[in-house]
Amino acid sequence: MTNQALIPVIINGAAGKMGREVVKAVAQAPDLTLMGAIDRNPEHQGKDAGELAGLTEPLEVPITDQLEPMLGYVAGERQLPPGVIIDFTHPDSVYDNVRSAIAYGIRPVVGTTGLSPEKIQNLADFAEKASTGCLIIPNFSIGMVLLQQAAITASKYFDHVEIIELHHNQKADAPSGTAIQTAQLLAELGKTFNPAIVEETEKIPGARGSLADEGIRIHSVRLPGLIAHQEVIFGAAGQIYTLRHDTSDRACYMPGVLLAIRKVSQLKSLVYGLEKIL
Repeated sequence: MTNQALIPVIINGAAGKMGREVVKAVAQAPDLTLMGAIDRNPEHQGKDAGELAGLTEPLEVPITDQLEPMLGYVAGERQLPPGVIIDFTHPDSVYDNVRSAIAYGIRPVVGTTGLSPEKIQNLADFAEKASTGCLIIPNFSIGMVLLQQAAITASKYFDHVEIIELHHNQKADAPSGTAIQTAQLLAELGKTFNPAIVEETEKIPGARGSLADEGIRIHSVRLPGLIAHQEVIFGAAGQIYTLRHDTSDRACYMPGVLLAIRKVSQLKSLVYGLEKIL
């Protein structure tokens, strides 16, 4: 692999837990080169991204909080393929980050969840006008994609379903983007779930969770010690069918992240969901 063939990558949120895993994965990939590491935490400014991620050798890529100059720098490297930015930041900033990247011709791969449907549509319109690929991936795990496909199959035979998602207590948004996506996939099948048997009364507001489309309930749990977990529970007379995916190490997301980096430059518009590029 020649240097000219390497895909230049910027990681936004490089000092976070997911960001550090992505730094390691990109550094070890033979067809990628880490060009920039962005993080707003002042504690990490100037530190080497590789050393911060736990690599044995420094990458000579310092952590900086200057996103736009880095986008401009990578966009100006004409001898390299189109640049890609991986965003694992915060729902409050990801929308502006993605618009800025597209404006510079840098392809975004977004792992941050919490974007509203309206903002996703606005980004889709912007990406299409710019003929620039963009991937929004609520969950990079292949196992989660398989769970969702199994849930779609099961929903043909069950009329009652609820979703429980469990995450660490540093997650800012609820329900998780993965749970919302799972509910959307089931809602798109053209049936309404959970037909009412009795008139329910919540003694405490929210006790029955959040109500997604087509009568699907989503329940969110936030506790230290968790990473990312999801259950889809189907019920029928005399039986319960449970699908569950558990994450024990963030390394499980890296094959999906690397796949997204390699695929996004082939796109000319926004694509939502890992299953669309498998």
